[in-house]
Amino acid sequence: MAYKILAKKFLNPQIFVMEIDAPLIAKKAEPGQFIILRIDEYGERVPFTVSDFDREKGTVTIIVQVVGKTTQDLAKLEAGDELLDFAGPLGMPTELDGLKKVAVIGGGLGTAIAYPQAKKLHQMGAEVHAITGFRDESLIILKDELDAVSDKLVITTDDGSNGIKGFVTDRLKELVESGEKYDAVIAIGPLMMMRAVCNVTKEYGIKTIVSMNPVMIDGTGMCGGCRVIVGGETKFACVDGPDFDGHQIDWQAALNRQKMFKEHEKRSCDEGHCRIGRISKPE
Repeated sequence: MAYKILAKKFLNPQIFVMEIDAPLIAKKAEPGQFIILRIDEYGERVPFTVSDFDREKGTVTIIVQVVGKTTQDLAKLEAGDELLDFAGPLGMPTELDGLKKVAVIGGGLGTAIAYPQAKKLHQMGAEVHAITGFRDESLIILKDELDAVSDKLVITTDDGSNGIKGFVTDRLKELVESGEKYDAVIAIGPLMMMRAVCNVTKEYGIKTIVSMNPVMIDGTGMCGGCRVIVGGETKFACVDGPDFDGHQIDWQAALNRQKMFKEHEKRSCDEGHCRIGRISKPE
């Protein structure tokens, strides 16, 4: 069974959105879960968070940043093209029950993962304060979508090109110190950003949920590539997560594991193929 691309649009020069015809996944998907796809029989297995879904239309939306060989190949596809594999939903849904007031924080591409959390909380009647951070104004994504599901939306950039300069942690501190009381903070983005958010929320005693996205191959806990240390115990992000208590994460171990694959990723792009989870294509 192939999965047809119904729509594709670039949100900025590096990031694009795809809507995929996948009715069985759309029927079951919840915020926090992900899919694993392969472009063709020679492609690697790559995980992408479910950014949105439409149960009636039977579609699943993913947002992709062009960073490696597979995402470069994916960016060349257009509406009408097909993906060989599109498996999911995988992982555990984010636990949102009982939350009445939440700060949802997205850093860069993490905003695509933060959006479904904010949307679901809004639908549940919770008060949602969304904080997103980008390097500059040209990279901002999902502004209108987040504005529609947030009671308060703050967008910050490193260089201040959108009028608000600084980091998401600066804005979070301002809100907390102004008297905002959150049941939880949900932070999704680069590891350094999530760690910084957790340092802030720990100071104020605020429950913090983070989404861990280490390297994954099979998505079922078999390969062990997505190991994270949580509360001194080894967990697998693909089956135990990807969401975890941010105050229990061993951030240094996570950062060290992330660095392990940098050279492999570079070689994949330089040599024009992927070395991880891919079989050789015949000449």
